[in-house]
Amino acid sequence: MVQTDYNPQNSAERLVYSTIIATWLLWLVGGLYIVGPILGCALAFQVIYFYFIAPALPENKRLAAPNFSVQLWLVSMGLMLVILIVGHFNFSLSIVTMAKSSIGWAKGWMLIALFIFAGAILPIRSEIIYRAICRSAKYTIFLLPIFVAAPLIGLPETLWVSPLKIVGGSGSEYFATVLYTLEPGSGIPRWQFFAPWSPAAGMIGLVYFLCALQEKDRTWKSWGVAGALAIILMSQSRLALVGLLLIGPLPFLFKQITMPAIWFLALPIVLTFGWFAIDILEAFSAAQSEFSSARADSTRVRATLGRIALERWEAEAYWFGHGIVERGPHLVEYMFIGSHHSWYGLLFVKGILGLTALAVPMIVSAINLFRKALVSSVGRIGFAIVALLTMYSFGENLESLAYLYWPALLLLGKALQSCADESDKAITGPNVSR
Repeated sequence: MVQTDYNPQNSAERLVYSTIIATWLLWLVGGLYIVGPILGCALAFQVIYFYFIAPALPENKRLAAPNFSVQLWLVSMGLMLVILIVGHFNFSLSIVTMAKSSIGWAKGWMLIALFIFAGAILPIRSEIIYRAICRSAKYTIFLLPIFVAAPLIGLPETLWVSPLKIVGGSGSEYFATVLYTLEPGSGIPRWQFFAPWSPAAGMIGLVYFLCALQEKDRTWKSWGVAGALAIILMSQSRLALVGLLLIGPLPFLFKQITMPAIWFLALPIVLTFGWFAIDILEAFSAAQSEFSSARADSTRVRATLGRIALERWEAEAYWFGHGIVERGPHLVEYMFIGSHHSWYGLLFVKGILGLTALAVPMIVSAINLFRKALVSSVGRIGFAIVALLTMYSFGENLESLAYLYWPALLLLGKALQSCADESDKAITGPNVSR
């Protein structure tokens, strides 16, 4: 058999490729929530191992050091643990509670940093991730008839909850094999695929969409785009639809932005916007009202959860937060305070210092990748991913879904590291061996 460029060529690529391909099988057995952290740790340990044996390797086979942006993610996510522990001490929480919270931090915030770190350092080609995601999307298309038929023929919404829930220690939604859900009130079916809830599926669909557009083979690209659109549309996530319109085109726009023709085409659009600015803003306001009223109950609950989080953060735990999540009152259907919003959640649990620990690396990454996106495809996908994470930070808790969107974190790490590589080339020159 002829070896192609799209076959995994090292252990890190094999781990990543195989895990993405096995997504649906892992979903069936309830193993996605467990495999994500295991994979992140395995890749990080690979990096540490190669650093350890570096003196015995030829210079051209040694791994590069992580650049400042990647180091910033590692340090910032590490600081979150310190902030978390201080918050526990401030409210005299037990050691057992502190241990549970620390495990939650490791499976969430630290996992984000580990995947960025591994993506930056390990020789994992972006093309391998794109192809694996397109294959997974192809399997999604094959499974669509089952998902569509399930509510029509009366199959149960949840097939089963995996006994692996005992190992994971989180809510049953992370380990449930769910075919569909019914929208409260209307009874309209809604699909979440292999995500724990439908808006999370929309986020994964956007990750798939961005990656599928980078695939060079037209057949595989078609499978990837079709599968991604199916996930986005059938999840019926309002945020995913907005992301499809705003973030989906970003890589293409950055690719064309240096062309003079684009600026000539943009000029009449800008002039038109200025001329009809008031009418456009009124139309936007009306659309925003319709957007919120599409699921009025959900919008009300989210707004109330955010308001409670802000009021209690400012009054009770400004600097280090409360240390743990708490359930809200009946008014918000007993949902956790700060849920559905990374920034409110950080303020409530980790205070202003926790919010800063996420905001700083995200802002630095966005600035670095904006420049890189003007000249490089890896920079464009990296900037689109930062934009995606930023958008979803206002609608989801990013740490709770890291086990699902980790391929995007690997690509983000590669993009951040490429910024340093270009800087080194500019200093040393292209012909100087590193």
